[in-house]
Amino acid sequence: MNRPRHWIDFRSDTVTRPTLAMRQAMFDAEVGDDVWGEDPTVTQLEQTLASMAGKAAGLFLPSGTQSNLVALLTHCGRGDEFIVGDQAHTYKYEGGGAAALGSIQPHPLPMTAIGGPDLHDIEHAIRPDNIHFSRTRLLALENTVHGKVLPLDYMTRAYALCQRHGLQLHLDGARVFNASVALGCSLIDITRNADTVSICLSKGLGTPVGSVLVGSSEFIHTARRWRKVTGGGMRQAGILAAAGLYALEHHVQRLADDHRRARLLAERLLRAGYILEPPQTNMLFIDAGELDRTALSAWLHEHGVKADCLGRDNIRLVTHLDINDDDIERAARVFEQFRTRA
Repeated sequence: MNRPRHWIDFRSDTVTRPTLAMRQAMFDAEVGDDVWGEDPTVTQLEQTLASMAGKAAGLFLPSGTQSNLVALLTHCGRGDEFIVGDQAHTYKYEGGGAAALGSIQPHPLPMTAIGGPDLHDIEHAIRPDNIHFSRTRLLALENTVHGKVLPLDYMTRAYALCQRHGLQLHLDGARVFNASVALGCSLIDITRNADTVSICLSKGLGTPVGSVLVGSSEFIHTARRWRKVTGGGMRQAGILAAAGLYALEHHVQRLADDHRRARLLAERLLRAGYILEPPQTNMLFIDAGELDRTALSAWLHEHGVKADCLGRDNIRLVTHLDINDDDIERAARVFEQFRTRA
């Protein structure tokens, strides 16, 4: 095989680069000092996403990890507890920030096949009001999680459970637009069943950086203080916010193309003998049990394909803005040839 002219990068949807049109929007952005509340483009982005999610206010932050951390710091005090799935990003992949910086105790529960903890397990995990126990304040869910979309009925019942027990519900919606496109529903159909939502712009939506935390006006007022404490206050951040506004207008519905391409690749891999479940959104996971992962990683690298072969239990492939139909065809052939090589 001839050396490819460009890499096909399936490691994550965070590897995308801003399009030329997005770069132009960033160049043209009107800016001000956002810490002083004077950046009109940041304000517009915050208000736009808050409105789309059915919330009163929003807060622009540099990253999804910081957005989730600020949410947890605002919801919980020292010694409080939040219930979370044991494979969720807020528990497993954010450096233990809630515990390290907020003295907030996570209470992890096993994830079910749909991507969230069992509702009965959640209810039984809520601590009684007793001085021996930490205070359960919050349920943290994620949508999508590992490419799986939480059913709307699950979200509705989880939110009702929280309301019955006086808990808040925070949704890590890093890829919540993938969920809404997959379900064929509006963003608010999902977010109405959460008190606060962190929405990432730098994954499937293709911006270079940024997330927006949305919730009530009172909550966001307090969260803004925690953003400052955690070092997330930025100055002329409208240059970055403009990318988010462009993405909301131009890159949401095109997520369906990422989902379609993930299904196409999965079909080819299944026919080639790889073991995986059909993807719901833009992520597929290959069962690595009978594969020489090191050999596969080297083979892919030799043929111009980047994939997360070694860092997870299974091999993760993620489609995104910078992968087209020709890339899917070429990558499928590379995977097929690995299976049939002499």
